[in-house]
Amino acid sequence: MSDRTGLFAGDDPFAIARDWLTEAERSEPNDANAIALSTVDAGGLPNVRMVLLKEIEAGAFVFYTNYGSAKAQELDSAGKAAFVMHWKSLRRQIRVRGLVEKEEGPKADEYYASRSLKSRLGAWASQQSQPLSSRAHLMAEVAKVTAKHGPNPSRPPFWGGYRITPLEIEFWADGAFRLHDRFRWSRGAVGEEWDIRRLNP
Repeated sequence: MSDRTGLFAGDDPFAIARDWLTEAERSEPNDANAIALSTVDAGGLPNVRMVLLKEIEAGAFVFYTNYGSAKAQELDSAGKAAFVMHWKSLRRQIRVRGLVEKEEGPKADEYYASRSLKSRLGAWASQQSQPLSSRAHLMAEVAKVTAKHGPNPSRPPFWGGYRITPLEIEFWADGAFRLHDRFRWSRGAVGEEWDIRRLNP
């Protein structure tokens, strides 16, 4: 589109997203890669929570979690998810809706190994989303897994990544007088050409 210049210029929405995230990392005080991830439960009731996006690939967005968590169960059941990244300092956001698949291979192993030892042990100790009697009980679990797995624990079989491959990406930037700029990239199926449209604010 002729008016898709400046912040919105380019033919690759993933490159635009990476550029925006890189810029946000210079201005956001905390967790510029935070996303509000939305899923639905078996009854269709929505859930949303903040998670940290770890990679914008050539064709997908990747984050990591416990596969026993409520979010993972909902992702596995629906096979679809949505998220929004919002940067208050930049007055911009990106909305994504798409299809979900697990990342359980070498990339998940590599990311797990890059985390701090305490985070790796915590992944083993936490039964994410399950009831917890006390913080003391959780710390006792951490002590147990530390004794069992030592200083170089392998990735737990119940912990890994999810990849969201978008069918829709929307870029939003604040405009004067609340006349915001919005461009939506959409496609009917993965692999199809993107349809790019400017939207009313």
